[in-house]
Amino acid sequence: MVQRRNRMPYVNIRITNEGVTKEQKQALIKGATDLLVDVLGKNPSTTVVVIDEVETDNWGIAGEQVTELRKKSS
Repeated sequence: MVQRRNRMPYVNIRITNEGVTKEQKQALIKGATDLLVDVLGKNPSTTVVVIDEVETDNWGIAGEQVTELRKKSS
């Protein structure tokens, strides 16, 4: 007999810290939870979603800080 563990799903969302509102964060949390429920049949009461906001100086794309990339594109 194979024993199945009830594992708590964990979702980590990392975004740049550029004015995301409380309401937008709530929508991300609900959307990620709903996705796991709908696709994998996970229990929403045990689903954990963590949002990490990263300063643009600490986020790099193609060898450059996002802060500098934003300056170039504006």
